[in-house]
Amino acid sequence: MSAAAPLPARQRITILGATGSIGSSTLDVITRHPERYCVHALSAASRHEALLALCLTHRPQVVVIGSAGAAEVLREALSGIESYTGAPIEVRYGEQALVDISEAPEVDSVMAAIVGAAGLLPTLAAVRAGKRVLLANKEALVCAGQLFMDAVKQHGATLLPIDSEHNAIFQCLPAQHREGLAPIGVEKLLLTASGGPFRDETEWPPERLAAVTPAQACAHPNWSMGRKISVDSATLMNKGLELIEACWLFACRPDDIQVVVHPQSVIHSMAAYSDGSVLAQMGNPDMRTPIAYALAWPERIDAGVEPLDLFQVARLDFRAADEERFPCLRLAREAIAAGGTWPAVMNAANEVAVAAFLEGQLAFDRIPLLVEAVMQARPPQVVDGLEVILSEDAAARELASAQLAVLGP
Repeated sequence: MSAAAPLPARQRITILGATGSIGSSTLDVITRHPERYCVHALSAASRHEALLALCLTHRPQVVVIGSAGAAEVLREALSGIESYTGAPIEVRYGEQALVDISEAPEVDSVMAAIVGAAGLLPTLAAVRAGKRVLLANKEALVCAGQLFMDAVKQHGATLLPIDSEHNAIFQCLPAQHREGLAPIGVEKLLLTASGGPFRDETEWPPERLAAVTPAQACAHPNWSMGRKISVDSATLMNKGLELIEACWLFACRPDDIQVVVHPQSVIHSMAAYSDGSVLAQMGNPDMRTPIAYALAWPERIDAGVEPLDLFQVARLDFRAADEERFPCLRLAREAIAAGGTWPAVMNAANEVAVAAFLEGQLAFDRIPLLVEAVMQARPPQVVDGLEVILSEDAAARELASAQLAVLGP
């Protein structure tokens, strides 16, 4: 009798942004396949109690938190607790620690799920270390698309998109786009959008949008997401950021992408080919599907997601996105068309605007007004290095904060 084939070594995963919705879904998928994956490192910005609970369950080798104080609390709580390697769990803090766990030689894959520009440096570090990068951080491509994609090619990293829309397009395109080439025979990419909680103009006429509360904006009809991304979905800025990402991921122009409002969120995106074919990826709205696909690619594994029941869905609706009603989508198109530092400026201004809205300092309908004002005041510059992007990001945030005094309630 021949000996059984040895089991392959488990993939060691770093999760940046472990306490968010993407991080939680990633850990759920990993837990379903303990023979394939183990958690090497986890990070969180400030939620040390949630991070502690994850450490006790998954026993990472390293854990990173945002501040020295939170790190000390975690270090005391984890005293005597062993990691999956049998060694004590190491607790670190700060930006350099995020970079370190992203580029560590023992790490196979990095889930880049930190929300906002804070995720840019560790995600870029993972790329430069040649890792398999599961990209859920939009800002890496929005702010530094050319630098990021150049680094992917130069360092031989594997880039797999986690956004359900980009993951769907990835599945619908031929292999050429994985080498950074324009997909052959593809006429257009159809990027689907739920439309958010305010897609019904009858129920939500423009005059009502000024009084939208954070709770209303964060009540997404289909997806369970964090507060910032939920507000971006409500303004359609999220779709604008995804449009910019798609341009870089799939080597296409803004005019090659059409945003389609699809309220059911069953078709996650499509690719239209020159022979008249339209390929679509469908499934229940659950982020574990694209996460499992990226973790196991080119294989497929169980994600814990129920199969799509077309009889229960019964109907699929589509309509064009209204860029007058949702001007953030228009601003994103203008930013990627102009290029340079403008997408980074737009993103920085939006982060300030959304934070102000969530804190009651800015009306919902003034979010795009603030973003556009900052963009007009900071014309696009040529990007010749990461320093230019970081400098413009900081300048845009300062200007956006000043504009709150003008546009705030």
